[in-house]
Amino acid sequence: MLKHPLFIKLAALLAITVLLLFGLGLIEDVVRDRLRYRSITAQSVAESLAGPQTMMGPMIHSACVESWDEEVGKGDEHRMVEKRREFILTAMPEQLKLTTGAAMEERARGLHKVNTYNLKANVTAQWGSLASLLPQSSMKNSRMHCGAPIVMMAVGDARGIRTAQFTMGSQTLALKPGTFHPTYSRGLHAVLPESVRGKADGLTATLDLELVGTERLAIVPLGGNTEVLMTSSWPHPSFAGRFLPSEREVKKTGFSAQWRLSSLATTAQADIANGKRICLGADEGSDYAHSGATPGDCADSFSVAFIDPVNPYSLSDRATKYCVLFIALTFVAVGLFELMQKLRVHPVQYLLVGSALCSFFLLLVSLSEHLPFGISYAVAASACVLLLAYYASHMLGGLTRGVPLGAGIALLYGLLYVLLQLEQTALVVGAIALFLVLAAVMVLTRKVNWYGLASGGTPPRATTPPVQRPAAPRTEAA
Repeated sequence: MLKHPLFIKLAALLAITVLLLFGLGLIEDVVRDRLRYRSITAQSVAESLAGPQTMMGPMIHSACVESWDEEVGKGDEHRMVEKRREFILTAMPEQLKLTTGAAMEERARGLHKVNTYNLKANVTAQWGSLASLLPQSSMKNSRMHCGAPIVMMAVGDARGIRTAQFTMGSQTLALKPGTFHPTYSRGLHAVLPESVRGKADGLTATLDLELVGTERLAIVPLGGNTEVLMTSSWPHPSFAGRFLPSEREVKKTGFSAQWRLSSLATTAQADIANGKRICLGADEGSDYAHSGATPGDCADSFSVAFIDPVNPYSLSDRATKYCVLFIALTFVAVGLFELMQKLRVHPVQYLLVGSALCSFFLLLVSLSEHLPFGISYAVAASACVLLLAYYASHMLGGLTRGVPLGAGIALLYGLLYVLLQLEQTALVVGAIALFLVLAAVMVLTRKVNWYGLASGGTPPRATTPPVQRPAAPRTEAA
């Protein structure tokens, strides 16, 4: 039985499938390499321009040192030793309002493009009582020394700062690089007069900031009440972090989003006071990223990513995952023609058909580097459908057989494109389509005599056993 032509054909098709899977693996490696090159491009742009950004502040801090004398030793070794305690006093704003607008700028390295933005932000911070800047002695008869109060604004990558102006009342403060904060060192600061320490009626400061970044922006809700209004011309925002916008409107021309947060809902003030890392909106080499950090190790923040939903490499990677299904369904279709029309298709012809299907995915990723993804998909699919319809017309013995096969493959390509555009319903649409294909195959083969195919002939049909009739009585001759 193993030498029967049917089993030899199945073994040949199995070998062809393994060979095609190997070729498909090579194509998937090409797609992954392109994805990796795009990631390297994004990193290169971030290194040359500025990385993903984080905005934290403004806040006021003052570095203090408490020292005291302590007796150590006995007898001749008795002496007085100075002990020291270093700490930082912070004052968080009671009201924090940010109004930001992000203009997108596309940067490229070779064939790969990266989304960057130019952010113009107006930040208004109001402090109540600044009693938290008054140092409290922890030891009797200790000496206390504190540096000048500093108002600071921290960012993820200081190279992205283009312009900045800090005003307090009618006075414009002189800004300097850095923050003098031990944890959040990147940003800008201004030195405040000593008279603000312990001020009961508080103060108000305004910062106008122009900031450049790459792909993502994160904000720490540092105020007792924080209100953030963000607008941009980018129509594909991805909101993430600990808080989603209270209100948002996304159109083809851009988006606007608004956050309203209270310190009752966030631990950002306590997180920053305790020196927790900011884990969103920073590159791995910055002061704000913490490798291997868990959500509990990170300060509260929210972010917006300016994603490209038509990333040709990610879509091509998703498409290649359907290649095995394409090959299987096409082989089933050819097999049905062979079975129903009593044709003979050589295994080499199956191999050529499968190779044409695999070449579609290589055409897709290569064309999408130069053309929009939709056009690239249409060109690659049309080329493969025309080639397969032409070849099938000769392989199956006529246009009346080759054209329906080409139409079926065109339908598969159309279904794949729909699945690539869907996100939430891709699974259910794919499952329904696969069920319909299976149902069609079962209906078409419902009368096939599979035992007859396996034995090389037509097996005898089942017949009902003959009815046993009683024999007629014999008559004897007289």
